[in-house]
Amino acid sequence: MHNPEQIWQELQEAAGYIQDRIQDTPEVALILGSALGPLAEEIEDPIKIAYKDVPHMLLSTAPGHAGQFVFGRLAGKRVVAMSGRFHYYEGYEFEALAQPVRLLKLLGVETLVLTNAAGCVRTDWQANDIMVISDHIKFMGASPLRGANIPQLGVRFPDTTEMYTPRLRELALETAEELGQSETTRQGVYFFMPGPQYETPAEIRAVRTLGGDAVGMSTVTEAITAAQCGLPVLGLSLLTNMAAGLSEMTLSEEEVSKSGEESGARMAALLKGILAKL
Repeated sequence: MHNPEQIWQELQEAAGYIQDRIQDTPEVALILGSALGPLAEEIEDPIKIAYKDVPHMLLSTAPGHAGQFVFGRLAGKRVVAMSGRFHYYEGYEFEALAQPVRLLKLLGVETLVLTNAAGCVRTDWQANDIMVISDHIKFMGASPLRGANIPQLGVRFPDTTEMYTPRLRELALETAEELGQSETTRQGVYFFMPGPQYETPAEIRAVRTLGGDAVGMSTVTEAITAAQCGLPVLGLSLLTNMAAGLSEMTLSEEEVSKSGEESGARMAALLKGILAKL
């Protein structure tokens, strides 16, 4: 495990490399999950920087994740989109998963938008609904903040009571109503599971009993890191499928991707509507 001084130095080197190649400081960062990768192609005047070219940067191995930063303008805002994210199931330790959000903070980002594809746990909701994340549950003991604290990035014991910023959640719900999406836009709790295997039906019953409304393998480490960094967070889950045991569909990467393609445009419209109001 790297020491705090080394981590801080590597973050500064990565940020310096990027700042030398962009023109404007991004206001909003978008971490694009499965099904939202195409949104990066809508960014105007794009400057693309591959993760592999950034010093010390993690590499994305998840299918459908391009593995690059895209800087530019979207819905009138200066943005940076991370087209491709990093997951525990790829083999990264939780501490390593703090790197992207910390780097975004150093780049001057003021708001973080996290998106993902997730399984729907609620039997009264439908696949292809969109869920505004109000809170999360993570029972795995490890944290991205584990290890020696880096004081430049936040306090040792950050408060997470309002990790998913209430004003941003309200803005998302208001925008959904204006777009005629209120009947398919929900608000609920995201339950983190490590993957890469999909959950068992028994696990999904447990998730529902414990208060989870959707289940997925990402997002939580980024939100925790943002809480320490003091970044406001909006989390959006595209519920691409009913979770295990709730339908006759066999869960597969192909089915999830297909469902995401069909409803990803609706989520992209919602996201652009939110950006325009920030």
